[in-house]
Amino acid sequence: MKAMIFAAGLGTRLRPYTNDRPKALVEVGGQTLLAHNLLRMRKAGVSTVVINVHHFADMVEDHLASHDNFGLDVHISNERDLLLDTGGGLWAARRWLTDAPFLIHNVDILSDLDLRALYTAHQSRSALSTLAVRKRTTSRYLQFSRAGLLTAWYHSRTGERRISRPVRHYQNWAYSGIAVIDPALFAHFPQDKQTFSIIDVWLAAARKGAVRAYPHTENQWLDVGKPEALARAEDLVK
Repeated sequence: MKAMIFAAGLGTRLRPYTNDRPKALVEVGGQTLLAHNLLRMRKAGVSTVVINVHHFADMVEDHLASHDNFGLDVHISNERDLLLDTGGGLWAARRWLTDAPFLIHNVDILSDLDLRALYTAHQSRSALSTLAVRKRTTSRYLQFSRAGLLTAWYHSRTGERRISRPVRHYQNWAYSGIAVIDPALFAHFPQDKQTFSIIDVWLAAARKGAVRAYPHTENQWLDVGKPEALARAEDLVK
């Protein structure tokens, strides 16, 4: 099984902890966020991981080298010159990810979600992507039909709604920063942009194919993107 970890972000929300390091190397419970997620992936059966780098990229590479890549086959997708966002970053790394479905995971997400179960669920049904989602308060929601198909994106503060599949009944779910992607999704990536979000790709793909929800509200989950989340993260990894 393969995976990609998005680790190229500037980590501005985590300042001052990211003044001298990338958010991937912020420590929780004595281990970096990157280490926590790589070890979880290895335990779930992942053998190959692509990691994109931008902010303090050399530090990420040195951290991996000093830990023998945590026992994984690691490929670095270099975004030093231009930060590509999640969609552009995935497109730039596609050469390593075209032979089978693969996981994607934001580096600042910690959870006890069973990654193997998510992957198995994706394999059991026809989908371009299977998105881990949960019930939580956020400003941006993904809307899914009763059958669990992505239909729209909704911004609760501005009222903006981007519709892919018009339906009468839908539910708001918050994306958890973890998903499984089929390589067939690459056919839906824009060809006229270099920097774009993976959300844009899912909305485009949902017009023609299945982008499915994988609810996991019962799991522990935390976005460690802000300093106030670090104390709670310590409890999660104990």
